[in-house]
Amino acid sequence: MGFLTSPALDDTGLVVLDRLDLSIDPAEWRGLEYVGWRSSGITRFAPLASYAGEIECNGFWNHTPPRTDKDGVWVAAQVAKAPTLQRLALEPGANLGRCRVIELQPNTYADAVYNLHQDDNNRLNADGTGWVVRSWLNLTDDADSLLILRSDRFDPATEIRLPLRAGSRIIVDTQRFWHAVWHRGPAPRYALITSWTSGPQLDAYIAEGNGDQHPTSVDLPAHLVAEAQTELHRRIEERRRALEAQGIVMEPVESLYE
Repeated sequence: MGFLTSPALDDTGLVVLDRLDLSIDPAEWRGLEYVGWRSSGITRFAPLASYAGEIECNGFWNHTPPRTDKDGVWVAAQVAKAPTLQRLALEPGANLGRCRVIELQPNTYADAVYNLHQDDNNRLNADGTGWVVRSWLNLTDDADSLLILRSDRFDPATEIRLPLRAGSRIIVDTQRFWHAVWHRGPAPRYALITSWTSGPQLDAYIAEGNGDQHPTSVDLPAHLVAEAQTELHRRIEERRRALEAQGIVMEPVESLYE
């Protein structure tokens, strides 16, 4: 039977919506409680919705009973501080799983390429139900920063680079893409990340936002891309040797994050 997917993402696996004219008090994200979690770069997360309404970021399948990334429970103390962010996450009317604000410190393009990862949102997802995708709403104006997407982790020719202005809205099938953010700084970047379930509600939200399935990718100098590729393989080999010294065999392609 397969899964119910959003037609707007079937072709390219991503869609960029019209930018929002944000008028949110930064206290809504700066006043939240943040915790560390595995992700790309030096990050912290402020959970707004989690498996059971606790301040934690673990995948829903790692709890008892396990479930896919759906039916998130709001963290009362957090959404009390961020009612506008909660409203924006609920706006599509689609089923919502994990919802959190990410705080990312400045990094390099090579860092982002090394930290490219795929998500595992649909683990335990039942056949015939909606496919879970991820949305980003950039809260800070990071005009020089880029969301990096690759369908092949090791092939820069598959790379798409999307700018992250304040109010940027991007929805991605993050099990289809390896992804990370190159944040040029100088201050931390904040964005609202929400897991939404594909279906009629999400389709209508994308249509209302004039979703673009073929956004323009930002060009980078060829030498910068080549240098990042060299650094990617150097770091992977360095990690392989470190793990080997501990008697651990590294998988050929790792998915280290969730």
